[in-house]
Amino acid sequence: MKKTFSILSIFTLLIFSILSINSCGSREDTVNCFPNNPINVSLNLNLPGYNALNYDNGWIYINEQQSGTRGLIVVRVGSSFKAYDRNAPHICPDENTTLEVKDNIAIICPKDNMKWILRSGEPDQSGGTPKTSLPPKTYPYNYDPATKILNIYY
Repeated sequence: MKKTFSILSIFTLLIFSILSINSCGSREDTVNCFPNNPINVSLNLNLPGYNALNYDNGWIYINEQQSGTRGLIVVRVGSSFKAYDRNAPHICPDENTTLEVKDNIAIICPKDNMKWILRSGEPDQSGGTPKTSLPPKTYPYNYDPATKILNIYY
Protein backbone atom coordinates (compact mmCIF):
# COMPACT_ATOMS: atom_id res chain seq x y z
CA MET A 1 0.00 0.00 0.00
CA LYS A 2 2.83 2.43 0.84
CA LYS A 3 4.52 1.83 -2.55
CA THR A 4 1.26 2.49 -4.40
CA PHE A 5 0.67 5.68 -2.42
CA SER A 6 4.20 7.04 -3.00
CA ILE A 7 4.13 6.16 -6.71
CA LEU A 8 0.73 7.83 -7.03
CA SER A 9 2.05 10.90 -5.16
CA ILE A 10 5.10 11.15 -7.42
CA PHE A 11 2.96 10.69 -10.53
CA THR A 12 0.54 13.41 -9.38
CA LEU A 13 3.39 15.80 -8.59
CA LEU A 14 4.93 15.13 -12.01
CA ILE A 15 1.67 15.88 -13.81
CA PHE A 16 1.18 19.17 -11.92
CA SER A 17 4.78 20.16 -12.67
CA ILE A 18 4.32 19.53 -16.39
CA LEU A 19 1.01 21.41 -16.45
CA SER A 20 2.48 24.44 -14.69
CA ILE A 21 5.45 24.55 -17.09
CA ASN A 22 3.24 24.35 -20.18
CA SER A 23 0.32 26.44 -18.95
CA CYS A 24 -0.92 29.45 -20.87
CA GLY A 25 -1.37 32.84 -19.31
CA SER A 26 1.07 35.02 -17.43
CA ARG A 27 4.15 34.32 -15.40
CA GLU A 28 4.88 36.61 -12.52
CA ASP A 29 6.97 39.13 -14.50
CA THR A 30 6.03 38.53 -18.17
CA VAL A 31 3.57 36.69 -20.40
CA ASN A 32 4.18 32.96 -20.69
CA CYS A 33 5.35 33.20 -24.32
CA PHE A 34 8.16 35.63 -23.39
CA PRO A 35 11.51 34.33 -24.76
CA ASN A 36 13.90 33.07 -22.12
CA ASN A 37 17.40 33.71 -23.45
CA PRO A 38 20.66 34.03 -21.55
CA ILE A 39 21.87 37.56 -20.90
CA ASN A 40 25.59 38.12 -20.44
CA VAL A 41 26.78 41.56 -21.50
CA SER A 42 29.86 43.46 -20.35
CA LEU A 43 30.02 47.20 -21.12
CA ASN A 44 33.11 49.34 -20.67
CA LEU A 45 31.70 52.82 -20.01
CA ASN A 46 35.10 54.32 -20.85
CA LEU A 47 34.38 53.57 -24.53
CA PRO A 48 32.67 56.29 -26.61
CA GLY A 49 29.76 54.05 -27.65
CA TYR A 50 28.65 53.75 -24.03
CA ASN A 51 29.36 57.35 -22.96
CA ALA A 52 25.65 58.17 -22.45
CA LEU A 53 25.63 55.77 -19.49
CA ASN A 54 28.09 57.99 -17.62
CA TYR A 55 25.31 60.56 -17.07
CA ASP A 56 22.02 60.46 -15.18
CA ASN A 57 19.12 59.77 -17.60
CA GLY A 58 21.55 58.59 -20.28
CA TRP A 59 20.40 55.47 -22.13
CA ILE A 60 21.47 53.22 -25.00
CA TYR A 61 20.24 50.20 -26.94
CA ILE A 62 22.40 47.07 -26.62
CA ASN A 63 22.25 44.62 -29.53
CA GLU A 64 25.30 42.48 -28.83
CA GLN A 65 25.60 38.73 -28.60
CA GLN A 66 23.91 37.35 -25.49
CA SER A 67 21.70 40.42 -25.05
CA GLY A 68 18.42 38.54 -25.50
CA THR A 69 16.33 38.05 -28.61
CA ARG A 70 15.79 41.76 -29.35
CA GLY A 71 18.46 43.44 -27.25
CA LEU A 72 18.35 45.61 -24.15
CA ILE A 73 17.64 49.18 -23.16
CA VAL A 74 20.14 50.30 -20.50
CA VAL A 75 19.43 53.50 -18.53
CA ARG A 76 21.51 55.38 -15.97
CA VAL A 77 19.35 56.28 -12.95
CA GLY A 78 21.47 58.34 -10.56
CA SER A 79 24.31 56.07 -9.44
CA SER A 80 22.47 52.89 -10.50
CA PHE A 81 21.21 51.38 -13.75
CA LYS A 82 18.13 49.73 -15.25
CA ALA A 83 18.58 47.03 -17.89
CA TYR A 84 15.29 46.36 -19.70
CA ASP A 85 14.56 43.60 -22.20
CA ARG A 86 13.28 45.01 -25.50
CA ASN A 87 10.56 42.34 -25.79
CA ALA A 88 7.18 43.68 -24.68
CA PRO A 89 6.38 41.99 -21.35
CA HIS A 90 2.59 41.93 -21.82
CA ILE A 91 2.05 40.41 -25.30
CA CYS A 92 3.61 37.57 -27.25
CA PRO A 93 6.50 38.62 -29.49
CA ASP A 94 5.91 39.48 -33.14
CA GLU A 95 7.46 41.94 -35.60
CA ASN A 96 5.82 44.94 -33.89
CA THR A 97 6.56 44.29 -30.20
CA THR A 98 10.15 45.51 -29.85
CA LEU A 99 10.22 48.21 -27.18
CA GLU A 100 11.60 51.64 -28.15
CA VAL A 101 12.63 54.72 -26.21
CA LYS A 102 10.56 57.81 -27.03
CA ASP A 103 11.53 61.41 -26.21
CA ASN A 104 14.19 60.19 -23.73
CA ILE A 105 11.48 59.71 -21.07
CA ALA A 106 9.31 56.76 -22.06
CA ILE A 107 9.48 53.21 -23.35
CA ILE A 108 6.82 52.43 -25.97
CA CYS A 109 5.43 49.20 -27.47
CA PRO A 110 4.69 50.06 -31.13
CA LYS A 111 2.01 47.36 -31.43
CA ASP A 112 -0.45 48.80 -28.89
CA ASN A 113 1.27 52.06 -27.78
CA MET A 114 1.63 50.82 -24.21
CA LYS A 115 3.97 53.22 -22.44
CA TRP A 116 6.31 52.88 -19.44
CA ILE A 117 8.41 55.48 -17.62
CA LEU A 118 12.05 55.07 -18.72
CA ARG A 119 13.67 55.72 -15.31
CA SER A 120 11.43 53.41 -13.27
CA GLY A 121 9.82 50.97 -15.70
CA GLU A 122 6.41 51.73 -14.19
CA PRO A 123 3.42 51.77 -16.56
CA ASP A 124 2.58 55.34 -17.60
CA GLN A 125 -0.83 56.24 -16.23
CA SER A 126 -1.06 59.70 -17.82
CA GLY A 127 -3.49 58.42 -20.49
CA GLY A 128 -5.78 56.63 -18.04
CA THR A 129 -5.59 53.03 -16.92
CA PRO A 130 -2.63 51.26 -18.57
CA LYS A 131 -3.22 48.12 -20.66
CA THR A 132 -0.96 46.16 -18.30
CA SER A 133 0.56 46.45 -14.86
CA LEU A 134 3.64 44.48 -15.99
CA PRO A 135 6.83 46.53 -16.21
CA PRO A 136 9.45 45.72 -18.86
CA LYS A 137 11.53 42.74 -17.77
CA THR A 138 14.69 43.90 -16.00
CA TYR A 139 17.97 42.10 -15.46
CA PRO A 140 20.46 42.23 -12.59
CA TYR A 141 23.81 43.90 -13.04
CA ASN A 142 27.14 44.56 -11.36
CA TYR A 143 28.92 47.86 -11.76
CA ASP A 144 32.49 48.66 -10.77
CA PRO A 145 32.84 52.48 -10.61
CA ALA A 146 36.66 52.23 -10.45
CA THR A 147 36.91 50.48 -13.83
CA LYS A 148 33.54 51.69 -15.19
CA ILE A 149 32.64 48.12 -16.20
CA LEU A 150 28.92 47.31 -16.20
CA ASN A 151 28.00 43.60 -16.35
CA ILE A 152 24.39 42.62 -17.10
CA TYR A 153 23.43 38.99 -16.67
CA TYR A 154 20.57 36.52 -16.29
